[in-house]
Amino acid sequence: MKSFSGSQDVFDWLSGFINFERGLSAKAFRLDRMHILADLAGHPERCAPVIHVAGSKGKGSITTMIAAMLHEAGYRTGRYVSPHVTEYRERVSRSERFFDESVYAAAGEELRNLVTKAVQEYPDLFSPESPEGEAPTFFELLTLYFFLCCRQDRCDVMVVETGMGGRLDATNIVDPLVSVISPIELEHTQYLGSTIAAIAGEKAGIIKRGRPVVLSEQRPEALDVFRKTAAERGSPVWYIPDLAEVIDLRVSRNGTRFFINMKDVPQSPLQFDECSQPFEIELSLIGAIQAQNAIQALTAVRVAFPAIPVDTLLRGLKATQLPGRFEGVHESPAVIIDGAHTPRSVNLCTETFVNLYGKGNILLFGCAADKDSAAMARILIPHFSHIIITRPGSFKQSEPERIIKDFTETREGFTVDIEGIPDTKKAIERAYFLAQTLQKPLLVTGSFYLAAEVRSFFASY
Repeated sequence: MKSFSGSQDVFDWLSGFINFERGLSAKAFRLDRMHILADLAGHPERCAPVIHVAGSKGKGSITTMIAAMLHEAGYRTGRYVSPHVTEYRERVSRSERFFDESVYAAAGEELRNLVTKAVQEYPDLFSPESPEGEAPTFFELLTLYFFLCCRQDRCDVMVVETGMGGRLDATNIVDPLVSVISPIELEHTQYLGSTIAAIAGEKAGIIKRGRPVVLSEQRPEALDVFRKTAAERGSPVWYIPDLAEVIDLRVSRNGTRFFINMKDVPQSPLQFDECSQPFEIELSLIGAIQAQNAIQALTAVRVAFPAIPVDTLLRGLKATQLPGRFEGVHESPAVIIDGAHTPRSVNLCTETFVNLYGKGNILLFGCAADKDSAAMARILIPHFSHIIITRPGSFKQSEPERIIKDFTETREGFTVDIEGIPDTKKAIERAYFLAQTLQKPLLVTGSFYLAAEVRSFFASY
């Protein structure tokens, strides 16, 4: 068998496994398999302390901010996020750069040997021929691969974003210093449940006994679940609305600036003796939601690593970069890509775009089949003069005909042209042609996969 020469060889091999993001059977949602894989590997998930991040929206930004602050503080920091925008190494990396190719290759060899051993020793769980078995899933293996890479690289700390849910997520074999949960929305309802409370129950699975949890502002029904779970497990709760508020928020095309006003809470992790309050935070990331993400990330780091100086943390926040989050990929006309794919995130993205570029511009939209396209259509239609609907690439299942129907049925009373172009490349070309011809900014949203297609288009343009 040929040895892996680097990351691409490993990811090509991983692609042969069932892909979590394309849909799985119910047999895949179980943690016993992940515990066995980790045990066979000598528990690489324990090679360094962990901060664990779950939620419906913003968790990638929060994970990346936490990792950037820890890197700025001098920690060798592994970062696990999904999805990627340009390439798989974005998911499995250090905070500031990719791992060395030798690390990817060595960890890949470990992983391949582990898969062979798991199938041989536990055929009932890992053999598709077994009634209860299934080949290791893509996400199980990718998660273990991240831990193996961090062990190979001798990371000091790991910041780990869940894939979907929390309770049965493959990442949920860690015992974190702190758990972090971002806002909860209705998502992946076929797997996580059809109510906010049910989904919160799945996300609450990352709350570990005696370990603190940092919560963003939540709907009452989600907050009730989190507080109850934390109380049952003896986990201290830091709820962001109780700790601080954003004031004097300013969002520009270059970033986000705001002040945070601390509330008088005993032993609050956001009490800084070395600076006056309120104090200013500056981000390179664009959008009002990033201010909330930053406060939650800052709180999580303060809970886990309280000795890091505040100026170090602020430098880390300012240095945070993340592709596909209100990212400009072209100028004149401006082309903005954003992976927003829930009604709440699409609303926040649209507000930011309209505030910076005005109404009556061009939208390219595509989302996966399991997203609430009708709700997103109601948010988007009032703000654009031309809307093009397409598939979000070929990676995830999509129903462009249904989405086109949702948008056309919603446009009554608005002056907007809607085109359906299922072919993603042709849709991108059409949207860019309109932007050039009309000299109007173009927003691309609805899916990280669509954002990736547009990013790739302009990288080679």
